[in-house]
Amino acid sequence: MKTTVKGLWNIVLSGYPKTGKTLLAKRLISENKNFARIGVDELRTMLFNETTPCRDEFLVYSMIAIMRNYLLKKGYSVVIDSTAPDNITRAFLLATKVQNVNRLVVLFDVEREVMINRNIAFFGSESPVLAWDARWETPLGGVPLFKFKSNNMKEFEAYYARLKELLESEIHPYKPEFHPLAPFKEIIKSLKNFLKKQP
Repeated sequence: MKTTVKGLWNIVLSGYPKTGKTLLAKRLISENKNFARIGVDELRTMLFNETTPCRDEFLVYSMIAIMRNYLLKKGYSVVIDSTAPDNITRAFLLATKVQNVNRLVVLFDVEREVMINRNIAFFGSESPVLAWDARWETPLGGVPLFKFKSNNMKEFEAYYARLKELLESEIHPYKPEFHPLAPFKEIIKSLKNFLKKQP
């Protein structure tokens, strides 16, 4: 399918397990030839055969940043398929030194009962939802944010159409000049300190 997305995008998916993040990421890359997906869980498994938190989370995030920046420099928009439950992680994943990149957090908005039922069906337990409750933070104001509802496939399709329309528009509020980031060194320092405190 012909790519009609305007400009380069660094898209960070943020949501609880089984809310539709990977489905959205794979849909975006299958329909847009200049999109690439970075699967954070797959990277952890590939490096350490561990789930989150793995033995070296900072290494995992450093690898994500290197891969993302390389892809952006090569002209690929990037979809980072992650849980990204807290503001420090979101800030780090959004930050890039590559110029003229549109940044966007896609926040998955799924009813709790639906999330729990999906986790029970997939994992046999609601424990993944409960585990992420401890880390989940409401996004800070000023973050370029698109709320994505996916309680069912009809809703997913409706929000996918809205997101696609946004990505194909030349006029949108997610341009980098509207969302200045903190200095990159400060973001890295904050992430290192944050990860040291994690169990």
